[in-house]
Amino acid sequence: MAYVAGDTILDNEYNAFVNNSSSPYGYNHFAGPGAGAYGLNQATISTVAAGNTITASQWNSLFTGMANIANHTNDTLTSTAAVSAGNTIAIKSTLIADLATLAASVAAGSPNATAISSVAAGTSTNSGTWNSTSNIERSITFSSNNVMRAFFNGGGYIRCNPGTSGTTDGLKDTVFQELEAAFGNLDIKAQASTRSGSGETLTTNGLALGFHDLTTSYQTILKLTSNNANYTTNTMEINAKLNAAPTSATVITIQLYSTDPADDTTYTSPNTSGVPANPNEAPAISLALTEFYPNNTQGLAANIQSSSNAQVANTAT
Repeated sequence: MAYVAGDTILDNEYNAFVNNSSSPYGYNHFAGPGAGAYGLNQATISTVAAGNTITASQWNSLFTGMANIANHTNDTLTSTAAVSAGNTIAIKSTLIADLATLAASVAAGSPNATAISSVAAGTSTNSGTWNSTSNIERSITFSSNNVMRAFFNGGGYIRCNPGTSGTTDGLKDTVFQELEAAFGNLDIKAQASTRSGSGETLTTNGLALGFHDLTTSYQTILKLTSNNANYTTNTMEINAKLNAAPTSATVITIQLYSTDPADDTTYTSPNTSGVPANPNEAPAISLALTEFYPNNTQGLAANIQSSSNAQVANTAT
């Protein structure tokens, strides 16, 4: 583009700032519905018809939109000061750089956004103890793909918390309590996932996977194996999948899968004094999901949230 001091500002140059779908990306591509890693599902800005004069109000529409997105992404811009009719038209020397900054923040999942709120997205718990496998799956559904992508692109994420319930009855219960603690908060974000816990044996590390990497088949985000000497075959893992490619998906499904191949002796009368009554049973496992969503307090037009959540499967054998 010939957007330099001394040149006439052409309508097609302004339109590129508004609507360009390739680098350097225009406002509508990263702030509107967008595509792929771009898009916050905000209202788009109109382009200028060929041959028309670019008015102060049209410039201000672009600058105001950019400032709103920057408020949400916590980026600093230098090109968005409002103009008035009759002002001398001057080159905004950092406009292209500012647009690139905003586009990069959105593509990264708005990692510096702080206008994020949370709401519970459902919990499922095994009906009882088990000694082979536990499988819990929960889904979160969005009203459209544009909303789903905007959720993650705007800094939203899904927090997954494994848990155990019931009375601690032997070392096997403690083993699964240690595994759940080692997960901590497992957060699935736009371009990667994070884990707040530590410890146990890291069997599969898929933390580099985020929403934009998911497919229609389960991929392992994190799998841990017990480091207790007597239970080194006991595992817990969190997997995730979409109902379509990230460019068209509306549903994310989270799976918490646990295994208990280890075997303990169950004591029977009269040898029950001072020992666990049922040491061979693993504790009931739970999966709690929390939705951390972009809210409208720092520039977005509205909160960006899911529409529903549901239990997909809950079995223990």
